Amino acid sequence: MNSSIKVYGENVKYTQDDLAIKYLPAVKALSFKLKERLPSSVDVSDLISIGTEELVKLARRYDEAQNDSFWGYARKRVYGAMLDYLRSLDVVSRGDRKLIKEVDALIGKYFGTHNEEPDDEYIASELNVELTKVKEARNSIGVCSVLPISEQLQLFGADDTVSMLESAEILSKVRDVLGRLPEREQMVIQMYYFEELKLEEISDVLGITTSRISQIHKHVISKIRHSMSGL
Repeated sequence: MNSSIKVYGENVKYTQDDLAIKYLPAVKALSFKLKERLPSSVDVSDLISIGTEELVKLARRYDEAQNDSFWGYARKRVYGAMLDYLRSLDVVSRGDRKLIKEVDALIGKYFGTHNEEPDDEYIASELNVELTKVKEARNSIGVCSVLPISEQLQLFGADDTVSMLESAEILSKVRDVLGRLPEREQMVIQMYYFEELKLEEISDVLGITTSRISQIHKHVISKIRHSMSGL
């Protein structure tokens, strides 16, 4: 009897592990898509490792009777584990919040005028700060830009974030910002978030470089954040 139970348990474990292995490519794809929006200091292999570890845990407690799609059940949790890892990097507390906001504002202003981001040397000169400080601030902005908007607002100075995000005014504000974007920027947001295309795929469609698309994406997020912070 005990032997039969042991064999059954091993078979279940193998089935669960096979389920995890089946969706490893999906975890890698999710990791690379997230990495597209992150600074070079974040290694995509770390994201894959974190995502894979979470995937295995989820596969071993997955109940097919409760969820008919394993990846539908696992995707948000795998992505959440990656975001938890990024939070653990603690890039914000090591940086100067005031400087981070100043750098972010300057980048937004420059982008609005020149339609591209300034280089680190320009920012350092304009703000009269060390180049290394600018690099650290941009790294913090890059990591924080993938976190939920509520956490971004906390970094960039908004108070009472929870009540703000629960209000209809916030949703109206987001729709207003998106509605006033140039057509190309709207297309970037549409293809990235709703059609879930990678930057390379968007590049092929729009005929512009992936780095340019990344800049547009960050600029749009910055617009939304600053608009919401002003409420």
